[in-house]
Amino acid sequence: MTIELFSTSINLSGLIIGISVFIIIIFARWLCIWGEYHFTKIFWVFFLISGIIALAFAILSSNLLISAILSATGFIFLWGIQETIEQEERVKKGWFKKKQK
Repeated sequence: MTIELFSTSINLSGLIIGISVFIIIIFARWLCIWGEYHFTKIFWVFFLISGIIALAFAILSSNLLISAILSATGFIFLWGIQETIEQEERVKKGWFKKKQK
């Protein structure tokens, strides 16, 4: 995405991707905590499926900006698999609340 400012062409693609990745990381971290709290560490399966789907759509997208954001989303969700499993240990240490049965 390019805009003209004072007769100068400015490319905003990198900025848009950076902001998107930042927001996706925050969302994925929250989702990891929420998912482990409600579904235990089995929630990693959600991250696996979502990551694979996002990467598949990234490959199929013809728009470079959308493909980059989907690719980042897919890899962040794949990283979320490990984070969800480690979240169980954080709960055992008392860093996060455990769901009462």
